[in-house]
Amino acid sequence: MKLTGSATIDHPVRDVFAALTDPAMLVRTLPGCQRLEQVGPDAYEATMSAGVGSIKGVFDGGVKLTDITAPDSFTLHASGSGVPGTVDAVAHVRLVANPGGGTMVHYAADAAVGGVIGGVGQRMISGVARRTADEFFAAVDRELTAGERPRPAVAAAVASAPVPSTTVPALSELRLGRPSAAVRPAAPKPEAADSEPPTAQVPSTSVQPDPVRTVWTRPPAQRDPVQQRVRELVFAASFGAGIALLGVLIGAVVASW
Repeated sequence: MKLTGSATIDHPVRDVFAALTDPAMLVRTLPGCQRLEQVGPDAYEATMSAGVGSIKGVFDGGVKLTDITAPDSFTLHASGSGVPGTVDAVAHVRLVANPGGGTMVHYAADAAVGGVIGGVGQRMISGVARRTADEFFAAVDRELTAGERPRPAVAAAVASAPVPSTTVPALSELRLGRPSAAVRPAAPKPEAADSEPPTAQVPSTSVQPDPVRTVWTRPPAQRDPVQQRVRELVFAASFGAGIALLGVLIGAVVASW
C-alpha cells in the first residue's frame, strides 16, 4: 500500500525538522503513540494503539530514522505486530520552506499490512492512515505554537520564589569590635580521645550497571470539567429514564396478571 501527501506547518523549517525528529514531541503528537524507548542512535522501541473500524489493538515494534539530512529530509522505518495484525512501513519525509512563510512537509510511504487488519481493504486503511497523518501534523503545529507563547505559571513561580536573607551585624557591635552572632566563628570541636585509625580503601570490584535507556510516555489527557459535568448529567438522566421505563414495564406485567 502506497500513501503520499503533504501538510503545511506555520513554523520555520529548522523548528519543524527538530520537532519531527524529537521523540518527546512524537510521543505527545502521534495519535495512538503510548511509549518510545531509545535503544540506539535514532532507534526506538514503540508501543502504539491503532486500528481500522472495529478492529483495534496495541502494536509493539520499532522505529528507526535513517538518511537524515538536516533540516531537509529523513527516512522513517517502522514495524509492529499485535493482535490485529502486522505493519511494516517506510516513509520518506521532505521539508520545503514556503515562500510566504512556514514549512511544507511532503511524505511518501510504502506499507505492508498483514493479519486481520490487512483484510479490511486498502481503501479503508488508506483513509485511516491519511486522517492519522493530518492529525499528527496538526498536533505538531499546535505544540510548536504553544511553545512560542510565554508561560505565566513559570513567571509566577520565579516571582514567588523565596529570597535568601542575610544577617548584617549591628552597628554597635562593629564599633565595640564584637563579632555578631551571624558571623561569630564556631568553637572547634574536641577530638575524640579514642579515635579509630583510618582504614585502608579497598578498590571496588562491583560490575557497572548498563546505561539507563531513555523512555518517553504520552502524558495523561486533560479533561474539560464542563464537558465532564455534562457527560455525568446525561448519564444520570439516561439512567433515570431507564429505571422509569423498567418500572412501567413491571407495572404493566403485574396489571396483566
